[in-house]
Amino acid sequence: MAGRAARLVLLAGVAAVASGSQGDREPVYRDCVLQCEERNCSGGALKHFRSRQPIYMSLAGWTCPDDCKYECMWVTVGLYLQEGHKVPQFHGKVSLNAWFWSTVFHTRDTDLTEKMDYFCASTVILHSVYLCCVRTVGLQRPAVASAFRALLLLMLTAHVSYLSLIRFDYGYNLAANVATGLVNMVWWLAWCLRNRRRLPHVRKCVAVVLLLQGLSLLELLDFPPLFWVLDAHAIWHISTIPVHVLFFSFLEDDSLYLLKESEAKFKLD
Repeated sequence: MAGRAARLVLLAGVAAVASGSQGDREPVYRDCVLQCEERNCSGGALKHFRSRQPIYMSLAGWTCPDDCKYECMWVTVGLYLQEGHKVPQFHGKVSLNAWFWSTVFHTRDTDLTEKMDYFCASTVILHSVYLCCVRTVGLQRPAVASAFRALLLLMLTAHVSYLSLIRFDYGYNLAANVATGLVNMVWWLAWCLRNRRRLPHVRKCVAVVLLLQGLSLLELLDFPPLFWVLDAHAIWHISTIPVHVLFFSFLEDDSLYLLKESEAKFKLD
């Protein structure tokens, strides 16, 4: 136990300058996983594991090594808490996205589902920027919106290609999404402020943009799960649900305004 504690203290000291996730680099965690797999993931022990595995976990593709990683994660967390250290992250997270792939990824964390979740998150953010362009510029200049759409598709292709073919860099992916999100926020807010007197319903859009940016802090400022169940990412998902309802309300009001404006111009013509 003293040797384990010493290694924990050493890792706690170098965590700030190391890359990756602290938990799955911990020697105690690695040793635990190795021993667990040797003990439980072959021969009769593996058959016993499969015989007692719930059907829903089997359908989700949960394997014996996955089970070892999960169990050893909690062993390592217990040692950290016992020695007075903060709870470490494991595999890039303590426990942004198209809802389908986000659901699939959080049901079964594999290399494929993780990439699909991340790539779809980038697509959603870029689509929001494109939607902003269409609403603020594209209605008067469709050619500009079309050119901007081509640019965004090129950016998405380059982003996905880099992460898929060169290096799956979590830091770069986060920085790219944050930068795109900031562009989206500034663009929407500038348009809303310019039209706040003419279009009262833009107040809903302002609220949505500010709420989403505020809630994004849950993704950036991570913390151990509440009750070991609700981590920052899960709370972020739950919190964005009413925000999207408010955004739909804004889109509905704005669509009705554009319809009335179009009808008025038609009558004048």
